[in-house]
Amino acid sequence: MCVTDSVVPNPSSSSSSNHPAPLKLRQVFFITGTDTEVGKTVVSCVLLARAKRLGWSAFGVKPITAGCATDTAGKLVSEDAENMHRYSSVDIDPMLRAPIRLPDPISPHLAAAAAGQVLRADRVVGQVRAALSTRADLVIVEGAGGWRVPINARETLADIAKQLQKPVILVIRIRLGCLNHALLTAEAIQHDGLSLAGWVVTILDTDQDADYVSAQIQSLAERLRAPCLGILPFQETLDIEALADLIRLPGEEIAVG
Repeated sequence: MCVTDSVVPNPSSSSSSNHPAPLKLRQVFFITGTDTEVGKTVVSCVLLARAKRLGWSAFGVKPITAGCATDTAGKLVSEDAENMHRYSSVDIDPMLRAPIRLPDPISPHLAAAAAGQVLRADRVVGQVRAALSTRADLVIVEGAGGWRVPINARETLADIAKQLQKPVILVIRIRLGCLNHALLTAEAIQHDGLSLAGWVVTILDTDQDADYVSAQIQSLAERLRAPCLGILPFQETLDIEALADLIRLPGEEIAVG
């Protein structure tokens, strides 16, 4: 069932910022995607903006960034982590929100090798847990690339998620091949013993037939055993706050009931 269905509360009603939704337990979600360039950071920012609107304390973490910009002081900057920080209500140290910064925009294991580093899942998890020591109602941990992207010769991003043992949100960019990629990724997440908390659709291309897009989303809804949390349409100019109207956090409709 998708976020547009009537059973999901309207953000202008009891879930608005004037009526904060209570959280019974702290929530931490690991964000993955069907591929690179599917909109994981956009979705992470939208979830954080949604949490802020509900009056929840929240922040984001990007454990591994491959493809960093360089600031005027010559330091590597994770633009993904900084974008998440703009929509966070809890401030954490920059080294906690983006502990591993690699200059080359390639697979993490290759980017690390090019930088003379070796990544290990347990060390990355330790850095994430250091960030998680900061109190917040919601924490978004954004992965890099897809579920099985390598971080070294034998480990992948999935090993980080498995050690964290947090529910996963899957970002699916609508394009040719996305159904196969989404179903395989969801299968892999569940095979690895983790819960798929929900999935979010992103539409990043302007030249797609609307009926074809709707048919693909319906196909996903019929096959994925998790709720659709949102469908984020194409925008000429990205507006995170507007997109926050179109998404729900997992369990939000229960929390605000």
